[in-house]
Amino acid sequence: MKRVSQYIINLFLRSLIGLALALPYAARVRTMGWLVEKVVSPLAGYPKRIRANLAHVLPDLPETEVERLCKEVPNNAGRTLIELYSGDAFVQRAIKAPINGSGYEALETARADGRPVILVTGHFGNYDASRAALIAKGHNMGALYRRMSNPYFNEHYVKSITTIGTPMFEQGRKGMSQMVRHIKSGGVLGILTDLHAHGGASLDYFGKPAITSLITAELALKYNAALIPVYAVRQANGLDFEIIVQDEIPHSDAETMTQAVNDGLEALVRENMHQWFWIHRRWKNT
Repeated sequence: MKRVSQYIINLFLRSLIGLALALPYAARVRTMGWLVEKVVSPLAGYPKRIRANLAHVLPDLPETEVERLCKEVPNNAGRTLIELYSGDAFVQRAIKAPINGSGYEALETARADGRPVILVTGHFGNYDASRAALIAKGHNMGALYRRMSNPYFNEHYVKSITTIGTPMFEQGRKGMSQMVRHIKSGGVLGILTDLHAHGGASLDYFGKPAITSLITAELALKYNAALIPVYAVRQANGLDFEIIVQDEIPHSDAETMTQAVNDGLEALVRENMHQWFWIHRRWKNT
């Protein structure tokens, strides 16, 4: 029964994606944002999850702001989804994004020195815009990804994100082995780490305990890699991005370094609340 449900969900999403892809790029991005906001979000119960997360960490947030986020967070998610399926049209948009932030100099220094880099990011703006932009700058950038729980959707999703750039490493024994070889060779690795991680450390995020993976800091320490947070901030027109490369995280211990990553992401989210994926169960008690 579960497989049947997954198949139906995949057909529904594929239909929406196909509908959007028939449109010119700007129109498809806006349309998919609207479809996820108005159709997918209510059916999937996204507003309830967004409200629960916001009540947990920001209980004094005005209701007008909560209502805005219940609309704009799914809209950004929809835009991100169709961008990932737009291949070269998305890549060409992403590589025009300005790259700013003090961490960019550290990234270029690491490349010149042949030192590996761990680029930590999160479900913010469109996380793959920064990957596309840095690949275009000549960085040998791979990415670790987690297999989708829906196998039907996962098959075409992975094909789509692979068109943005390779290598891609699937989370698991084989993927981790490939990833380590990439790091040892002096490559750049992008990892999203803002999800609840079983077995992770209880660290602070928006003033509440959040179980957080330490893998990025552990890899940086083990392979003497630079740990640098990077995010793609969606611009006011809803189509373009600015790539923000935050300060390199000094090597110390894994928990201290990862807490610094959390703090940097939180600061950016507070400036752009609608661009973080408040739909995730980041705090499992919400």
